[in-house]
Amino acid sequence: MTATGLRPAVIVHGALDATRPDERDTLQQVEEIAAALQRLGHEVEIVALGLDMSPLARVPRSALVFNMVEALLGDGRLLHLPAAVMEHYGLTFTGSPSLALALTTDKVATKRALAACGLAVPETIEAGSPTRKGERYIVKPLAEDASFGLDAGSVVAAEDVAGEIARRAKRFGGRWFAERFIDGREINVSIIEDGDGLPKVLPPAEIEFVGYAPERPRIVDYEAKWLEDSHAYANTPRRFIHRQAEADLIGELEHACTLAWRTLGLAGYARVDFRVDAAGKCYILEANANPCLARDAGFAAAVAEAGLEYDDAIRLIAAAAERRAAAQK
Repeated sequence: MTATGLRPAVIVHGALDATRPDERDTLQQVEEIAAALQRLGHEVEIVALGLDMSPLARVPRSALVFNMVEALLGDGRLLHLPAAVMEHYGLTFTGSPSLALALTTDKVATKRALAACGLAVPETIEAGSPTRKGERYIVKPLAEDASFGLDAGSVVAAEDVAGEIARRAKRFGGRWFAERFIDGREINVSIIEDGDGLPKVLPPAEIEFVGYAPERPRIVDYEAKWLEDSHAYANTPRRFIHRQAEADLIGELEHACTLAWRTLGLAGYARVDFRVDAAGKCYILEANANPCLARDAGFAAAVAEAGLEYDDAIRLIAAAAERRAAAQK
């Protein structure tokens, strides 16, 4: 323990290529979380991981590990591995356990689990599966996040799905699938574990699509997320939904988030992404077990909208890890 009585903190991440925008984003998060932990009284060490997990064997058992691994060697399919190794060594680490990380990394498996408990998800199509004539579909990578591989051409007609899945797989690698495109509102809902160990649903944020041409799909693609000089980046602002004006919608989102949290075995913090169609039906697109914690990102914005400080959120995430570790002894 440190002089303050707090565990020393070790931030573990997998960002090794600072030329990639998503990995630069991870490094920014690491810096900001380190500063917050230091303000809270922790001594902080930072460890970068590749495929070699041996640095985790050297982490003191007395440490609090802040798990910021979003990929290993740029491969999001591997993000659950460090958590599994940390579980093997009995380390106290933040965020969801390895099983939840592995499940939510597979978008199709996630949808199956959510649908099984009665939550609405878009119909999914894998390579070789039949599509519904007249529908539009969006082609996505199975295991990557951060809008990797998404652009205006990702939304295609039913007859073009198989070809587009094959083209994206050849271009980007990995497995790809399609889901029915829900033409409607895009809403992100962040969740944090409160002091009693319960999921607290933070204010829902809607992504607006300003000045988009009628033929351009309203999606948060790679351009909107990362290319700062693009039209999409500048014209996809976030706004928080007014609770009194849309109380029924917020109630449905909160119910879906709480059920998804429990179904998927999430812990610490998470984000659930929705599309809401013209009839007001909420569809879960995906659950992100380790959303971006940068101060300028959506999670931190939702924390602020809820009346919490950024350091409060880091403290709650750390406390959730401590609770889980204590319960497992």
